[in-house]
Amino acid sequence: MAKFSAEQVAGVLAIKQAIYEWGDELDVHNGESMRERDCLTEDVEYFVGGEWRNGIDEVLGFYNGRLAAQREAGAVMCMRHLITNLKVSFTSETHAKADFLLLFFAKPGDPPFTDGCDPLATADVWMECRRDDDGEWRISRFDSTQIFIRG
Repeated sequence: MAKFSAEQVAGVLAIKQAIYEWGDELDVHNGESMRERDCLTEDVEYFVGGEWRNGIDEVLGFYNGRLAAQREAGAVMCMRHLITNLKVSFTSETHAKADFLLLFFAKPGDPPFTDGCDPLATADVWMECRRDDDGEWRISRFDSTQIFIRG
C-alpha cells in the first residue's frame, strides 16, 4: 500500500499532470509544441524512434521530423495515448519514478474514423520526473518497451 506525506500527495498530482500534458501534446500537436507545454526538463533523456535523444532539442527534432514526413506523405497521424495503471514512487524529495501502461492508437487522416482502428501498440512505460528549482515537476527520462504491436 502506498503511503504518502501531504507534500508527496501534491507531488503525485503534479507528476500525473505533467505526464497527462505530455500525452495530450502528442495527441493534439504531434509533439510540435512540446517545449511550450513545459512538461520535459531541458536535459531530458528520451527513448523514441529506436534511439535515445538527449535534451529537449533532440526530442523536438524527432517529433518535428516525423510530422514533416507525415505531411509530405499526405496524411498526418491522428494519435491517442491512453495512460493506465500509473504508479508513482519517490526516490528523493526532488526525484520520482512513474511507471504505467500505455495503450496507443494511431491512424492517418482526420477523425472521426468510422472504419475502425485497433490499438497500434501496448507499451510498458518508465518515466523519471524531477522537481526543478522553480518547484515544478517535469519528465526527466522516458523509456518504454512495446509488449503488443499491431501487425
